[in-house]
Amino acid sequence: MSDFPKFVEFREEGPREGFQIEKEIYPIEERIELIDMLSDTGLKRIQVGSFVSPQYVPQMADTGLLFQRIKRVPGVKYTTLWLNDRGFRKALTAHEVDIDPRLLFYPSDAFSRSNNNASSMEMRDKQSEWVKLYKEEGYTVDTAYVMTAFGCNYEGDIPQERILDDFRFVLDLCAEEKIPVPILVVADTMGWGNPEAVKRMIGSLREMAPDARIGMHIHDTRGLGIANLHAALSMGVDMFESSIAGLGGCPFAGHGHARAAGNVCTEDAVFLCHELGIETGIDLDKLIAAALKTEQIIGAPLMGRVMHSGGLDKYRKAS
Repeated sequence: MSDFPKFVEFREEGPREGFQIEKEIYPIEERIELIDMLSDTGLKRIQVGSFVSPQYVPQMADTGLLFQRIKRVPGVKYTTLWLNDRGFRKALTAHEVDIDPRLLFYPSDAFSRSNNNASSMEMRDKQSEWVKLYKEEGYTVDTAYVMTAFGCNYEGDIPQERILDDFRFVLDLCAEEKIPVPILVVADTMGWGNPEAVKRMIGSLREMAPDARIGMHIHDTRGLGIANLHAALSMGVDMFESSIAGLGGCPFAGHGHARAAGNVCTEDAVFLCHELGIETGIDLDKLIAAALKTEQIIGAPLMGRVMHSGGLDKYRKAS
C-alpha cells in the first residue's frame, strides 16, 4: 500500500551538478539567467555552485562571482557544495551563501579516493570533525548523505548493510554530539538503483530511524530515475534532489557518457508529483521554460521529457 506524502520538497542541483560534468565552461551570464529563472519557479532551494578545487573542477571556479551577481528571491535559499574544510571556509566568506551543513559518507572506498583523495574511513572520521566545526560556527547539520547507495561503477554492488552502517554511524554521532538527526539522504550517485531496491533501502532505514526525515539523491543514468522516485514516494519520502532538464553527474564517478550520468529531471519529477495529487509549490510551466533555457545554453538536446512535450493542463482545458 502506498504512503504518498502530501507535499514534496525539491532541491535544485542543476546549476552546480549539471554544469560541473560538462567539458565546456559556459558563459557566466547565461548561468546567472538560468538561476534567476529557477528562482521564479517556486523552488525554495537552489545549489548555485561549489567551492572545490579549480584544478580538478574548473567549471566551478567562478562560483563566488555567481553568488555576487544572481538576483535573490525572498524565501529561496542559495546553497553551495564543499568537500573539505577549505571549501567550507570559502563558502562562509562568499557573498550571501545560505550555508546548509552536510555530512558525506562513502561506502565505496574506490569512489571516495577518486572524489576526495581519501579513503572511506578517513572521510568518515572527518565527518566527526565537521560536526564540531559546524557547531563552532553556529550551524546545525542539515543533511547526511550516504553515496553509491545501490552500487558503484568502481566496486560493483554495494551491500545494503554497508549503507545502513554509515547511517547508523550518523545516528550515533548525533547522539554523542547532542544534535538533531539531519535529513538522511540515500544517494544513488551512479544510477544503480531500481524500484524494489529503493523500497527495501527506505524500509530498512525507517526501521532504524523511525522519526528521521529521509531524502533521496537520484540519478537517471539507466532510465530508472523516475521509477525510483515513484518507489521512494510510495514509501513516504518527501525530499528529492534533482536537476533541471536532467543535467548532472559527478565527474569522478567513472561514467561512460556525461549526458547519461544526469540527475533525475526536476520538471519530470514535479510533473509526476502533480499527476499523483502531491503538492510541490512549483510552477511547472516556469520550470519547463527554465529547462528549455538550459538546453539552449548547452546547445544540444537534453534528457527531459516534459520540457519537450509540455504538461497536460492545456489539453485538459481544451477538452
